[in-house]
Amino acid sequence: MVAEAPKVPGRSYQLSLWARLNNNRDILGLFFMLPAAVILLLFLTYPLGLGVYLSMTDSRIGGVGNFIWFENFEWLYGDRVFWLAVFNTLLYTIAASIIKFALGLWLALILNHHLPFKAFIRAIVLLPWIVPTVLSAIAFWWLFDSQYSIISWALQKMGIIDQYIDFLGDPDNARASVIAANIWRGIPFVAITLLAGLQTISVSLHEAATLDGATPWQRFRHITLPMLTPIIAVVMTFSVLFTFTDFQLIYVLTRGGPLNATHLMATLSFQRAIPGTQLGEGAAIATAMIPFLITAILFSYFGLQNRKWQHGGRDD
Repeated sequence: MVAEAPKVPGRSYQLSLWARLNNNRDILGLFFMLPAAVILLLFLTYPLGLGVYLSMTDSRIGGVGNFIWFENFEWLYGDRVFWLAVFNTLLYTIAASIIKFALGLWLALILNHHLPFKAFIRAIVLLPWIVPTVLSAIAFWWLFDSQYSIISWALQKMGIIDQYIDFLGDPDNARASVIAANIWRGIPFVAITLLAGLQTISVSLHEAATLDGATPWQRFRHITLPMLTPIIAVVMTFSVLFTFTDFQLIYVLTRGGPLNATHLMATLSFQRAIPGTQLGEGAAIATAMIPFLITAILFSYFGLQNRKWQHGGRDD
């Protein structure tokens, strides 16, 4: 008969506690999320709270501000330039996001087929997203130059126009130009993400639908689109967030001009806070962006709750 090993006091308690933690997924999940929560607290929550605080003060660069509550927001309510920036931001975000989604989905459907040099083509598609934003903006600044634009030169040589187009000097042209630049840069993110979602859809579903006589549009409508909806919700949320908060592209291309026609809320906030030295006013403009961003996040949240979309069903 083998003698039992002596029991160490407290050892069974430690093992049971570890086993309990290991078996409890909720506690284990919170444990692994703790480092990310600390990083978010330091680099997101604190700056956000500081921005909201500054928006309620009359702080200036180099000086200490006084607490004035909502006076900055009351002043912005009557500021025509601020409302023009809100209009520009919504137009820029909605137009660019819709076109990026449509072209990105079309490109993802093409790349999902068996193509020669598929890996090389995907790498080329990613280039606009990989290139730094400032370099992309400088390239578009050359393309949209009023005197040396290659676009105007080509159109003039083809006989379509008789004089160079003032892309960045006319308000309407400038809005269309910055939207086009944002679309070019954002399509790869949408296309590659949707392509990853398309490749998770079982080929057998399309084969079965084809045997049942379904057309390509019916397969897309009743198989591809419902199963891709959760991915679309995430992609569109990030696309809207990236577009709504865009700063570098606008600042390099137009700096908000001409006549504030391309000022977004982000660029106007920077202009008022840093060059204009009005930290409180700039922070108030940035704080006014929060409701729009929360709306986009809620769109993604409720979209992901509808799990039956992924299987082509309907929620009760």
